[in-house]
Amino acid sequence: MKAQAALIREQGVSFAVVAVKRHVLTATNQREALRNQMSQIFGGAPTVVMARDAKGVPMYNGRKDLVKWLSNVYVEALPWKEYTLST
Repeated sequence: MKAQAALIREQGVSFAVVAVKRHVLTATNQREALRNQMSQIFGGAPTVVMARDAKGVPMYNGRKDLVKWLSNVYVEALPWKEYTLST
């Protein structure tokens, strides 16, 4: 499985942002399972999932403090990488 993700360290907090398809944000069980799985893969770091709406505006789900910080950052400025994950 491949995933587009950005690993971020800001103000002493390390966390991951994982790009997902928009329907994942509305599917609560799927979204929570994915966040938990990605957190484990990224060494226990809190994980935020991100999708874009129809206009390309990013939408986030995760810890409120991290989502608030991300809402003030250009999504294109995040250090995105493609990760190959074993499942």
